[in-house]
Amino acid sequence: MIIHSVVFTLKHAPGSPEEGDFLRAALVLADIPGVQDFEQRRQVSPKTDFAFGFSMRFADAAAYAAYNDHPLHAGFVAERWVPEVTRFMELDYEAF
Repeated sequence: MIIHSVVFTLKHAPGSPEEGDFLRAALVLADIPGVQDFEQRRQVSPKTDFAFGFSMRFADAAAYAAYNDHPLHAGFVAERWVPEVTRFMELDYEAF
């Protein structure tokens, strides 16, 4: 099992229509085969200045690799993520 998570900040103003549009567009990631338990979260802790988090699970490394190569993921990254995310940190966990 792999848990893929990313925290990030958008260039859009908090609560703006553009912010909402980005978050709605990201829901396409949940439709990619192999994605389990896709979640979007808003950051509330004062311990970090990242604004949002996405997380999802994959059964194994092959499912995660297929997700990374999937056209919906590649398209979202190129068309939305790269132009709209100002900074991010990605973490991938495997149980031991």
